[in-house]
Amino acid sequence: MITELNEREQTILGKLSENGAVTVTALAQDLGLSEVTIRGDLKELEDKGWLCRTRGGAAPAIHRDIMERRRERLDQKNAIARAAAALVEDGDVIMIEAGTTTALVARYLMGKRDIHIVTNSTLVFSYARMNPSLQITMTGGEFRRPTESLVGPIALETISRLNVRLAFVGTDGFTLERGITTHLMEGAEIVKAMKAHAETTVLVADSSKYGKTGFASVLPLSALDRIITDAGLADGAARELAEAGVGLTRV
Repeated sequence: MITELNEREQTILGKLSENGAVTVTALAQDLGLSEVTIRGDLKELEDKGWLCRTRGGAAPAIHRDIMERRRERLDQKNAIARAAAALVEDGDVIMIEAGTTTALVARYLMGKRDIHIVTNSTLVFSYARMNPSLQITMTGGEFRRPTESLVGPIALETISRLNVRLAFVGTDGFTLERGITTHLMEGAEIVKAMKAHAETTVLVADSSKYGKTGFASVLPLSALDRIITDAGLADGAARELAEAGVGLTRV
């Protein structure tokens, strides 16, 4: 069953993000709980891919910056990922690009059968590896810790050899004028490659990304088959996208 972060888990992650590491003893004192309870919480968070338990405590499983991004607008991101996963059919081969929203798609594939995921995201791997029904192909490539992604020539070569029905991609910002954009050139190349080898390309991005523009242009919105975002996208923006012929789902 998919479970969300409870208040105590969010508090623990907040302390982990602030301090870089936590101890069982300090957490138990701060939260007024037993060390046994805290160890259970840390195990749950480790199973969800948020941290790695250490002797007497825990350390982040991922870069602190991306940990912060994972915690932002979590309800909206989960709703978007759930809607995206509903597009996946038994027997599908799909690509999932690195990103905090895209990674969540893997969580919602429970109950699907014979799904093969191709990804450059270590976050996707952390979710998908817990589901024995999923086959996973990692692209390989150079690891970029701030985005928990694999990029570069090896990653692009792997993607170029494969063909899939669906590709789920993310963005740092999207507008009608600039399309989808990113702050990292290497990430832009990954998205373009996935688009070129997928029958259907779906952008999954929360509504806060609309109107923002990253450093590098990736694709025009017309190159996407669908955008899945949350209900926070303003009605006016939704009308603009619809009038431009962009397929849009608000959840």
